[in-house]
This record gives sequence, structure tokens and C-alpha cells, in this order.
Amino acid sequence: MPDFIFAYHGGTIPETQEEGEKAMAAWGKWFEEMGAAVVNGGNPVGQSMTVTAGGVAGDGGANPISGYTIVRADTPEAACDLAKGCPMVADGTGSVEVAPIVEM
Repeated sequence: MPDFIFAYHGGTIPETQEEGEKAMAAWGKWFEEMGAAVVNGGNPVGQSMTVTAGGVAGDGGANPISGYTIVRADTPEAACDLAKGCPMVADGTGSVEVAPIVEM
């Protein structure tokens, strides 16, 4: 069964402790629903940089990554179905890019 990376884009930073607890509960519920499909829960990430032949841009590019998770699913469609439950997708503040991890 292949692994897929979920690259998160967008989302918001909670402004209060109550908002933070609510957000963590939503993420915890989603991870619980995915169960054994979660291979690596991942983490949020800080400001990304884009490295090209022309140099380094510190602005994260047009759609910077805000975090990642690795899941295991039978098909790309099944992985996308799992991603639909992401709290950022559900509340409309972000998106999830789903890509298979190619073993070398």
C-alpha cells in the first residue's frame, strides 16, 4: 500500500488559547478518524524559502507550505478522501496537496 504526503497550504494561527484548543481538538479528531492510515502525523512548518538557480526567496513563494502529514492509502483517490476531512479544508482556510511518495 503506497504512502502519500499531505502538504498543507494556508490555515490560520489561533489568536486565543480557546481557539488553539478548539483547533487542536479538530485536528486530533481528524487524526483519530484516519486511524492506522497515519504513518507520520507530521508538523506545522515555519516560513518556507524557495531555492532556484537564480537565488533564494524568503517569502515562501506563491503558495507556501504550512505543514505536512504522511498517510497510507490504497489509491490516490482514497488518500484524497482522507484529505477532505482536514480541518483547514472543512473550515475553508486552507487546502491539502496530496502526492504519492515514490520509493527509490
